[in-house]
Amino acid sequence: MSSKQSAPKNARKSGPAGPRQQPAGAPAPTGPRPARLTAAAVLTGLEGVALAAAGIYMLAMGLLGKPDSPQQAETGGLTVLALAVLPLVAARGLWLRRRWSRGPAMITQIMALPVAWTLYVAGGAMVAAAVALVLVALGTLALLVNPTATEALGIGPRE
Repeated sequence: MSSKQSAPKNARKSGPAGPRQQPAGAPAPTGPRPARLTAAAVLTGLEGVALAAAGIYMLAMGLLGKPDSPQQAETGGLTVLALAVLPLVAARGLWLRRRWSRGPAMITQIMALPVAWTLYVAGGAMVAAAVALVLVALGTLALLVNPTATEALGIGPRE
């Protein structure tokens, strides 16, 4: 017998904390990432980047601008920055084909719909932003429930 031990089938690349294991019962992703899953990851990531940019802008205006309430502007900016974490983490999970990422990505899209309504009610140039947000949210939801994407994430009926 060889003195070298082979790695378990489900072991992944070693990181600083040692080898990462795939959860029990979850098959490792195989083959190329479907285009629909890639599109969902990109759209979710863009939403996260947009939220982060809005949070940074709000925070900067609270610190450097002359808002009516600097404390409220700073708190709002920090809150929006914290909210940006969800779609960014979900987008990375979708990109890496992690089955847990579909839920946070779908929650992000569902939360975007009331925001779009608020933008629409504001009127003016916000109507265009509302329409764009609704199209992105509904499009991403459609991509996430597509059988190709769910199969790529290892989600589906058990046989």
